[in-house]
Amino acid sequence: MIRTATEGFADFVPPEPGAGHQIAEAIRALILNGQMVVDERLPSEHELAARFGVSRPTVREALKRLAAQNLIRTRRGATGGNFINRMSWSEAHDQLVTTATMLMTMAPVSAETVGEARLTLLTACVPLAAERHQATHLQAMRAEVQIQRDPATTDEAFCASDVRYYRALVDAAGNPLLAFQMAGVIEAVQPLLNMITFKSRDRAEIATRHEHLCAALERRDGDSVIATLREVSDYTARLVGKAQELRSAGRGKR
Repeated sequence: MIRTATEGFADFVPPEPGAGHQIAEAIRALILNGQMVVDERLPSEHELAARFGVSRPTVREALKRLAAQNLIRTRRGATGGNFINRMSWSEAHDQLVTTATMLMTMAPVSAETVGEARLTLLTACVPLAAERHQATHLQAMRAEVQIQRDPATTDEAFCASDVRYYRALVDAAGNPLLAFQMAGVIEAVQPLLNMITFKSRDRAEIATRHEHLCAALERRDGDSVIATLREVSDYTARLVGKAQELRSAGRGKR
């Protein structure tokens, strides 16, 4: 049911400079704490401007910020206005991946820390994946192994296949919330490790381990799946170490 609410703004204090940002943050807080709900219509621009004591262009700036975060949507016409959005899993997934990718490339985090997090979080998915996987998950994973074994596969295509392979493993756990939480690991952490190791890795060796993992998953042998994940993680860690040594040696020659 669509309703219009203004009571959530009752305690609002007129903002300082940067009003558009502050108004957007105030409305965002109301949405996140449940005071404004999905499909609720926001007050009009005129009402918001009067309530916050700002100009309508400032209100429009705030609304644009909220729309950019997929928190509101705009509908035209006599029954139109700005409404609280219902975020889909795919939208939330994309935002999580974007944030995780930015953190991986901009925050001071070591490759060792990244690899440790990846192994720990993937391992958490294994018991459910071993129990719940379906034939389609194994088919998807084995299709990626074939791509990884193909000598014609480029490095970029191999990296993309690697991401899809582990996405299928996570999806096999059959838990959409877990799959969402793992998006950053699979689609941000995995590409970063690939970027570091692609020059020195043995693609055939990785494909072989991936096939072993598929076989263990097919047997519903979670312990063997975890053991294979550890093998892949240890192999990746060795490659990361070699890449760091080469980079350090190159700096020493300058």
